[in-house]
Amino acid sequence: MSDNGPIIEVRDLTVGYQEHLVLRNINFSVRNGEIFVILGGSGCGKSTILKHMIGLMKPMRGDILIKGESIVTADGPERQRLMRQFGVLYQSGALFSSLTLEENIALPIEEYSDLPADVAHAIAKVKLSLVGLQGFERYSPAELSGGMRKRAALARALALDPEILFLDEPSAGLDPITSAGLDRLILSIRDSLNSTMVIVTHELDSIYTVADRVIMLDAHQRGIVAEGAPKELRDHSPNRWVREFLSRSSLRQV
Repeated sequence: MSDNGPIIEVRDLTVGYQEHLVLRNINFSVRNGEIFVILGGSGCGKSTILKHMIGLMKPMRGDILIKGESIVTADGPERQRLMRQFGVLYQSGALFSSLTLEENIALPIEEYSDLPADVAHAIAKVKLSLVGLQGFERYSPAELSGGMRKRAALARALALDPEILFLDEPSAGLDPITSAGLDRLILSIRDSLNSTMVIVTHELDSIYTVADRVIMLDAHQRGIVAEGAPKELRDHSPNRWVREFLSRSSLRQV
């Protein structure tokens, strides 16, 4: 795979819940090493499509390829191997409240590798240092601020050195200063680890700071209505709603 080639390909994807159609015939790719953002109004399917991309849900139709291999049709050990190529930061953080930060990060290393416990915990300390949480290894999630919990959850997503990171609303619930600090951390990790990132968010400041490229979903059309660099879409998209959404002007209800 070339450095600029697609590391993720979504092909003719149709998703929904039972008889409720959410998105239909979705096609896009994510290039190796880019920060790719999925955005749109409430109920447009942002989180739904992310759940399909990380293998938590099966589509009604279509396929998702991770480095050329289908996560939709993969099963058993093959599916586990594919899923270990990416890490996930969930919107809530999803840290185990009964474990310390170090134990939270060490857990997937102990579970999915043959490394001894002391090595797993040493790696966990390195990951916490990477996100600016050195010295907080023995803290529980409840003892941290919201921004620190997001950083700890990001450290856990990095535990197995994944090539791809999926981040679900990483800035949700954070104040502007903390959110900006998290944006800088995301860029630093991308640049230092050459990670590919797929981010679901509606935070415009974050989008303009970190995104190389975005797709915009629309609940009414049940599909993608725009794709490209966010500032280019804001200033030049032929779709008025896209321009309004990206400039926060006269937004229609969605």
